[in-house]
Amino acid sequence: MLSRNIFARQHLLNRIGIQFFSLPKLLENDLPGSLTMLSKMGYKEVELYGPYPFSSAIAWQKWNAVTPSLGFKGSGYFGRTAAEMKTLLTNNGLTAPSMHTDLDTLETGMGKIGEASHVLGHEYVILPAIPAEKRKTPDDFKKMADAFNKIGESARKVGVKFAYHNHGYGLKEVDGQIPLKFILDGTDPSRVFFQMDLFWTAAGGADPVALLETYKNRYRLMHVKDMSKKVRFSGDGGDSKQWIELFPYMTTAGNGILDLRTILTKAKQNGVEHFIVEQDTVAEPESALKKSIDYLSSL
Repeated sequence: MLSRNIFARQHLLNRIGIQFFSLPKLLENDLPGSLTMLSKMGYKEVELYGPYPFSSAIAWQKWNAVTPSLGFKGSGYFGRTAAEMKTLLTNNGLTAPSMHTDLDTLETGMGKIGEASHVLGHEYVILPAIPAEKRKTPDDFKKMADAFNKIGESARKVGVKFAYHNHGYGLKEVDGQIPLKFILDGTDPSRVFFQMDLFWTAAGGADPVALLETYKNRYRLMHVKDMSKKVRFSGDGGDSKQWIELFPYMTTAGNGILDLRTILTKAKQNGVEHFIVEQDTVAEPESALKKSIDYLSSL
């Protein structure tokens, strides 16, 4: 009876994370208060998004071009240093095992990424999307696989791991081939890892469980999202217009059609280590993010 009671108290996910892009305005306006709020909700891990003080000029130019439409400017450490951010996280019982950054900084500034990662405790540095001009053809994806191997090796040398986050494109057949598979099959499993975004994977028409099982131990992180009803990209998922069209169909975990219990169970069985809630710039993060972690904590 005692062993049954112990087993009954075990939950599927022990440490649940949050992507900062879910609540950028709150973080920009009150970073300490927002971190305290997340900690009280039960989140244990956070994932940062760039650009950062060390990011390349190209990254900052692109960011400054889109912030007027986003309605906020904050990113990285939100005006703090890496050490100051680390202190704020530690004071709230939070860790930061992963961070998102851009391709140019990954290729030209890995040393700086490594320095910041050691301060903050990042294990994974992640590319959230391939620039549109570098993924127009299947050959482009093959070239990116080669580039990723080089990035993965440079990341290894500074003591971190490189991962790529799928964003919905590359999941539909082109000339009988799935472009994403050129990256999955063409990269070194010891140097290149992956972060699965459940919403964009489903929107691209792919099967999350099939990918997890086919590429066992390649996916190490997951963006946990739910979908209010079955929707697909209007095209190949390759531009921001198609992404934004689907934002209204993102919903709190457990409130949609995705079989999260099955998917997350398979994810744990096949190597996923970090489960990170993300609801891109959700309108009411104070309630939405609480509902997501409450559901996931109940599994």
